Amino acid sequence: MTRLKTILLTLLILSLTTFLAREKGWLQQPTINASVATPIDQAEAKNTRIIAEGRIAAYPGAEITLYSELSAVIARLPVKEGDHVRKGDLVAELKADDLKAQGEEAKARIAETEAKIRLLDLEIDRTSKLREVRAASLQDLDRYISQREVQHSRREARIADAHRLQAILAKTRIASPIDGVVTSRNADPGEMVAAGAPIATITDLGKLRVEAELDEFDAGRINLGDAVTVTAEGYPGKVLRANVEEIPDAVVGRRLKPQDPSRPIDTRVLLVKIAFKEPSPFKLGQRVDLAIFNAASTKGISENVHSPLQKGVGGDHIRNPD
Repeated sequence: MTRLKTILLTLLILSLTTFLAREKGWLQQPTINASVATPIDQAEAKNTRIIAEGRIAAYPGAEITLYSELSAVIARLPVKEGDHVRKGDLVAELKADDLKAQGEEAKARIAETEAKIRLLDLEIDRTSKLREVRAASLQDLDRYISQREVQHSRREARIADAHRLQAILAKTRIASPIDGVVTSRNADPGEMVAAGAPIATITDLGKLRVEAELDEFDAGRINLGDAVTVTAEGYPGKVLRANVEEIPDAVVGRRLKPQDPSRPIDTRVLLVKIAFKEPSPFKLGQRVDLAIFNAASTKGISENVHSPLQKGVGGDHIRNPD
């Protein structure tokens, strides 16, 4: 009997305490901490983040492959991979002994023609004087004048031929068109190369960006200026900030095989260009992982995170994330 009285007394005290707490407003509805997101907000945040893969590439004009315009033997190739070169530095020189000989021959022919022209000038001058004393005929004078015109035409043709040989000879010296680093060397001294064969690749490593392969179904969710984070294997904890700087108008076939086996490989992609906002340690051609954040949607989520929790008692509800 005593135990029953004790229990009843305890329940009475708890009831009175609860009643007083409600009347005094001691029990208030909790609010969401700005630093803590609900599962709904986490789901929305996930929907605003676009995951993509890409590779480090050079800006247009910052990576140039040098080709041989002639079929010839490489006489000199003074650079190797990793060498720094300046604009105009010699990268390769082709053997051109026959072209040099032809050039010297063309110069000799020009000199020969000019000598004949000088001789004909003398003949014309002498014949003109003889004509004054009727010691030469008009036909003789006309013949010398005609021969001189032929030699003038011949000289012009030989000069043009010499210029052609000089232009070909200039192609045997392959120089760097930009300041950069030799990132690839495709030939060796003494090797015979065909016209159009690559010799070396020069890259300005200070002008790199990311070419991201964005799934075509995400094309409508990305905008210029969207924030991007870039990570890569081999650089643990390294997260670089970047932003979207170029969105093409057409989709193309996928170039990178997805590392995630659950992702399709036969879809088309949008090659979005990503600009770094800070120095990058990543290597040219390296594969990277990207997270792209839509600025407008992210702002909406931030507002939801800071709003009070909606009541769930007496008709209160939690909204559907869809």
